[in-house]
Amino acid sequence: MNDPVTKPKTRAKTKVERPRLHKVILINDDYTPREFVTMVLKAEFRMTEDQAYKVMITAHKLGACVVAVFTKDVAETKATRATDAGRAKGYPLLFTTEPEE
Repeated sequence: MNDPVTKPKTRAKTKVERPRLHKVILINDDYTPREFVTMVLKAEFRMTEDQAYKVMITAHKLGACVVAVFTKDVAETKATRATDAGRAKGYPLLFTTEPEE
């Protein structure tokens, strides 16, 4: 008698990982006006006046402050746009990114 040979079906499961997140960090400087920093934070990071003020003051007191956490591409784009806004007005405003642990 013929015994049918059955093979188990194997499917490769694609493992989906969440993208690594990156922090956008505001670096304090002594030349960019506070009002301009809060304006950039409100415009680029959609913060309220109160949130922007708290982030700006924290960066002023500690030297740097995490503004927000995004995926790498979004974080780099927002940091670049915010830094460029300061450069366009002649200020040394600086936003950087780094991977979140």
